[in-house]
Amino acid sequence: MTRAIPTYPLRLPVSVKLEVERLAKEDGTSMNQFIATAVAEKLAALTTAAYFTDKRAKADFGTFDALLAREHSEASRDDDRL
Repeated sequence: MTRAIPTYPLRLPVSVKLEVERLAKEDGTSMNQFIATAVAEKLAALTTAAYFTDKRAKADFGTFDALLAREHSEASRDDDRL
């Protein structure tokens, strides 16, 4: 059984629509696929930004600084140097 994909009437300024048409053609995709991919990429970027903002809010920078400042008992490996 195939699942119906909901449609959404999208209004774009003429200049944007023309550019989407051009880029979709250049990309070898339909306008619909191009726009769906662009929306998915934007969602991923926003979700990733929110994830790291949340992680940063929970970070313990005092512990982080202490870890960086600690004395090391062994030298860094050759493949672990800047």
